[in-house]
Amino acid sequence: MLIISTETIQGRSYEELAIVSGSTIQSKNFMSDLGQGLKSIVGGELKSYTGMMEKARSQATDRMIAQAQQLGADAIIGVRYTTSAIMAQAAEVLVYGTAIKFK
Repeated sequence: MLIISTETIQGRSYEELAIVSGSTIQSKNFMSDLGQGLKSIVGGELKSYTGMMEKARSQATDRMIAQAQQLGADAIIGVRYTTSAIMAQAAEVLVYGTAIKFK
């Protein structure tokens, strides 16, 4: 599945099928959260949270692709990611774009 952030594909004819999206909400366990809180005192990358967000982006993307495949799409254009804090220890990752079928 071709996934691109541009709004169009130059030189290709296609039909826009629908907006597709995927999301997930991730949280860390209490002990990991406590360790990362202590790390934030001295500064530096919070690797546990970085890994959590990478996993969340991957899951959300997989869900968006699955939705596009159900529509028979060949690609997804205009792809965007967004995140939001759901609560103190949880974050949502949302990805969305337009599923298209090449002519």
